[in-house]
Amino acid sequence: MTRRPFRPSRPSRPTRSALAAVMSAWLLLGAAGCSSSSSSGGGSSAPAVTSPAASSPAASSPAASSSAASASGSSAPAGAVTVTIKDFKFDPATITVAPGTAITVTNQDSAGHTLTALAPNAGAFDTGLLEQGRSATITAPTTPGSYPFHCDVHPTMTGTLVVQ
Repeated sequence: MTRRPFRPSRPSRPTRSALAAVMSAWLLLGAAGCSSSSSSGGGSSAPAVTSPAASSPAASSPAASSSAASASGSSAPAGAVTVTIKDFKFDPATITVAPGTAITVTNQDSAGHTLTALAPNAGAFDTGLLEQGRSATITAPTTPGSYPFHCDVHPTMTGTLVVQ
């Protein structure tokens, strides 16, 4: 008896079309996920969320965001400061600013986070929950002092806002 070699059956045309559509959708979703996670400042796919505390025009202007300084512990120019949340840390963890400075907080982490003032200054500022790729702008208090903050979701994430 002669054996024929095994040949797997070829899927029907409708099945191949359905598989092609699923693969295309999967590739598009994968590409969209990569582009949003690699963008800085939230990108155009994630609009910025501005907290109610940010009442000055400079707090939400594009010019203020572009002049951001994020060096740890450094004094901020009279414009704005950027804080990045990544790897479950605030960067910088110590922010020194002038009273009323706009502070843009961007979450580049895989989990949602907040930047929230702690007691005795609870309520002085709060970004609210920022999902991955989202930003919010808060305004530094007008009274000089040291304002400890943390993430409401992950309380071990801490930092200090110094207003001088």
